Amino acid sequence: MTPGTQADLRKTDQGSRANAASGALATGSGKRGFEWGRWDFVRLSPLMGGISLLATVVSIALLMTKGLNYGIDFAGGTEAQVKFAKATSSNDLRNAIESTGIRGATVQALGDQNEFLIHMETMIGKTDRETNDLLKSNIGRLTEVLRTKFELAPDGIRRIDTVGPQVGSELKRNGLLAAFYSFLVILIYVAVRFDYKYAPGAVLCLVHDSIFTLGVFSLLGREFNVQIMAAVLTLIGYSLNDTIVTFDRIRETYPTFRDRGMVFVINKAVNDMLGRTFLTAGCTLLAVIALYALGGGVISEIGFTLMVGIVIGTYSSVYVAAPLILVMEKLKGARPVAGKVTA
Repeated sequence: MTPGTQADLRKTDQGSRANAASGALATGSGKRGFEWGRWDFVRLSPLMGGISLLATVVSIALLMTKGLNYGIDFAGGTEAQVKFAKATSSNDLRNAIESTGIRGATVQALGDQNEFLIHMETMIGKTDRETNDLLKSNIGRLTEVLRTKFELAPDGIRRIDTVGPQVGSELKRNGLLAAFYSFLVILIYVAVRFDYKYAPGAVLCLVHDSIFTLGVFSLLGREFNVQIMAAVLTLIGYSLNDTIVTFDRIRETYPTFRDRGMVFVINKAVNDMLGRTFLTAGCTLLAVIALYALGGGVISEIGFTLMVGIVIGTYSSVYVAAPLILVMEKLKGARPVAGKVTA
């Protein structure tokens, strides 16, 4: 055997080994077994689906029993934000307010800057004029006791907002209608843009994210106002974007691997989009964590809402929206064929 022939045989052998290693990596059957990007998400979907269902039921139960801590935007009332020049305790401030005859006032400290949020319930009179007079009287007594018994900062009274009960009820109704119409339009859009089997997954994913976020607010007793409602609607758009990207990848993958079954197609599509999902969610999460930690006041509350929503929205795009395509396939009568996950 000539040296040239031996060299060719060595090259051929090395090429065969490289191809074999590449094939083992693609099928996940090599000695290393588990490889990055070869996760079988669909296999865990029944477990994750059960966890999601339980979390949704618990959230609904909390909303029905404990309810939300509505701010004055929805519940009505008067809210004042004040700042003092010297250290003041919440109890002293609450006792001073009650001494004026104002009952049921709540006092919330805002950070460590001698700043407080005072909330007073709406006084309802027999007529609108009487109600307005009662509101003005309460605001006058509150302002007087703050100026006489405490040392206010130069800009001590930051703001005083008053919302009537009828306006609060109308805002609550409009907020619910806004969420309902957004779900309806999304259902139609996804059905037209992709296929009818994709639409239920997208909408249920958004309902899941919204209910879970509201359940967290109910559990923690955080105030729910118009700004937080806007943040929840923002989350609907964010979660929809993540879900649409996943659906688009599934649709692109299906024609090439339709013979491997929908289980394989979903796994491959989700694995292909994993890097994009982590980068997008991670970068957005860093921004909202900064809002939560540094924003203060309502900005911090919005940051908290978005933080919870981004985490649960990323999870639901993988374990709620995508597996529901399999459910629709079964309802349609097409039985998915399980296959191994490859890159």
